[in-house]
Parts: sequence; structure tokens; C-alpha cells
Amino acid sequence: MRNLQETHLNRARASLRQALSWYGYLRKSGQLSSNPELAGLMKPELEALNSTLNKLDSNIIRIAAFGLVSRGKSAVLNALLGEKILQTGPLNGVTQWPRSVRWQPGGKVLVELIDTPGLDEIEGESRADMAREVVHQADLILFVVSGDITRTEYQALLSLREAQKPLILVFNKIDLYPDTDQGAIYQNLQQLGAGNHATCSTWGNPKTAVAPQAKPLLPDEIVMVAAEPAPMEVRVEWPDGRVSYEWETPPPQVDELKETILNILNREGRSLLALNALIQARDAEAAIAQKTIDLREQEAENIIWQFTKYKALAVMLNPIAFLDILGGTVADLALIRALARLYGLPMTSYEAGKILKTILFSSGGLLLGELGSSLLLGLGKSTAAITSGDNPSNITAFAGSAIAQAGIAGYGAYSVGKAAQVYLEKGCTWGQLGASSVIQEILSQVDQNTILYRLRQELGLKL
Repeated sequence: MRNLQETHLNRARASLRQALSWYGYLRKSGQLSSNPELAGLMKPELEALNSTLNKLDSNIIRIAAFGLVSRGKSAVLNALLGEKILQTGPLNGVTQWPRSVRWQPGGKVLVELIDTPGLDEIEGESRADMAREVVHQADLILFVVSGDITRTEYQALLSLREAQKPLILVFNKIDLYPDTDQGAIYQNLQQLGAGNHATCSTWGNPKTAVAPQAKPLLPDEIVMVAAEPAPMEVRVEWPDGRVSYEWETPPPQVDELKETILNILNREGRSLLALNALIQARDAEAAIAQKTIDLREQEAENIIWQFTKYKALAVMLNPIAFLDILGGTVADLALIRALARLYGLPMTSYEAGKILKTILFSSGGLLLGELGSSLLLGLGKSTAAITSGDNPSNITAFAGSAIAQAGIAGYGAYSVGKAAQVYLEKGCTWGQLGASSVIQEILSQVDQNTILYRLRQELGLKL
């Protein structure tokens, strides 16, 4: 298992280095310096790629705690650390901004614990921005609750699930509930924690969320703790017969959570690190591609129309049927590579061929049908050209077939060009060491007993 994790980590490093080397080549070749606007637009994503690679090399796993106010996020992290480093208190909103602290459980794995403000404490867009940035950086998420999940918590939980990160649901303050209540709440959390997309209108209790069709969580995905137990009154009997009562604070009950985290880190920690880095790289490269496409939209449109006219003219004038098809295919491949060069995106002849094949077959047979029609017209055009000396009227037939075939060829070229724009944007993370390719490779090797296995289908669908 450890060897497989190291392989995942090395594959992720290779993928990020390949991406950075490509954009470094663009800078050295002058393609970025000749377009300072594009270079400026790409700068945040390139910095993100560098930062992600540095994080991979440092082998630091980030665990972020989220939840509403007064759920005990800071207390949970303090209990894991074994000392009170993060501020806690009876007032709502003690944590006003994300804070991080290093933790080295077992003296082996280096972890960065991130404490966050209550999700219902920060207002509006700033809350969303803060949560989005922390989730983006985290490799594992702790979602802390202290009883039945409210509607606000449930919506926050769904949002965190959309981040495609493994998540542990931490049921804190169990010391405040009798055993029977703990069991009932635990069952509800098992259902809701899976992120079932039930609507609020199906919830019977207006204060709590009930999703009866949700898939229960795995044992590693829900843990019960008492991070900062309430003081208890203790009866003290003295040797002289006196009886007094004192208040004592029981020790935190977080051993199960610590053991769960350690099991996950030992079993799949490096794979988590690699997968999160690749997801960040995939998003950064997709953002670069989108910015490039937006900036050069008019230039791309001009190139597409230019190739459309050239292809239509070449097909119309060529009298040999099969050379029409071959020449048209070569023109389409040249168009795809011209667009890739314009966008400054990686593209080989082999990859251009794969894109063209995908475009042809994903068009629902439309472009393939046009290809067949062009072949038939080309054969008719060739026949008319051969017999034109014996029957001058065949020249008219040749011209009619040529014009019709040119129209079909032009339509095909334009369709291929527009489709290629989409595939260049979405497909920039594919290829031998592309981020999406390595993500798929890692997911195909995930064991069923890992917390990553639950994310396999969701991540696979969103590649």
C-alpha cells in the first residue's frame, strides 16, 4: 500500500512539473512576452501550480475543520493537539479568521490543522470566498456538529461535498447527551452525512434535516467526541467524615478521532495529497485555457473561417475523390493545431488526431454523414471530370458536384473548428501526464476499504 501511495505522489509531481515546464517553454519562446495581457492573466494560476508542487514536495497534509458557531471546532483541534493553542470561549465567533497549526501525530506524518470561523458567522460573499479557499487547499475535511443537523448545516455540508474532498463528520459534545439520544442522533448523521440531495420540503422537523434515502456513512466517516467536556460535580468524602462537592473537568474524549485520522493518513495519506494536488492543477490549467480562449476569441474565429475557405476551395478544385477526403482530414488536423498554437496549449499531431476522432464520433454521426456525402459527391465529380471530354455536358455535372462538396467541406471545417475550441479548453489536462489522466489512473487503483473510494464515482464523473 505504501509503495502504491509513493507511486501516486510521484505521478502527481511529474504531472505538475510537465505543466510548469510547458508554460515555462511558452515564456522562453516569447509567446507570453509578446502578449503581456495573457501573461498577466495566467500569473495567478501559474503561481498556484508552483505552490501546489511545493506542497507536494513538503509532504504536509492539510486538515481543515468546518462547522457553524459554537460547535467546538477549535476545541476539537486543541484536543487533537493535546494543548490549548487555539482560542475557545463561551461567546459565539471566537475564531474570526482561518488559523493553522502544525501537528505531528505519532511522530511521523506532518499535518497542518486549519481552524475556520463559523460558517454562519461570516457574512455574504466573504464567507463563501474564505470557505472556498480553505477547502481548495485542504486534503481532508472535518465537519463538526454537536447534535441534529440543522438546515443551515445541511446546506453547508452539501457545499463541502461538492468540493470533491474526503470528509469526516465529527459529532462533538456527546457528553451532553444520554446514550439513547446519542444513538438516535448518530443514525441521523449516518444518513445525512452522505450528502443526500433531499429538498427541505421533505424534512418533517423544521429545525432539523431528515433525508431517509441517504446512503449511510462508512465507519471512518463519522466519529463521536467530547472535545471539551462540561465540568461535573464530584462528591468527595474526607477521612474525618466530612462530605464536600467539587467541580472537575473530565479529560477530552478524542482518541477515536485521532485513531481514525491516523488510520486514514497511514492507509491513503499520500494518495490524498496527490489527488488534491492534481485536482488543483486541473482547475488551474482549465482556468488558463479558458482565459486564453476568451482573450483570443476573435483571432480564433478568423483562423476557423480562413481554414473553412481554404478547405472548401481545395476540395472543390480537386478532381480525385479519395484525395478530397484525405486533404480535408489534413486540413482539419492543421486547423486544430493552429488553434492550439494560438492558445499556447500543448498539442501534438497524435493528440490533434485524437481530438478530431472524438469530434467526429461525438457529433451524433452528423459529421460522419457529411463525410460520406462528400465521398459520394467526390466520386460523382471524379466521374464527371474523366468523361467531360466525351460529353461536354458533364462539365456542368462536375461543377455542381464540386460546389456541393465544397459547401459540405466548409461546413465540416467550421464545425470541427468550433468543437475543437471546446475540446482544447476541456482537454488541456489530458494526455500522458495530464492532471485528469493521472486522477483517473489513481482512482482506478483505489481500494474499496479507503475513504477515497466513496469519491471515486463523483470524481470520475466530473473529470
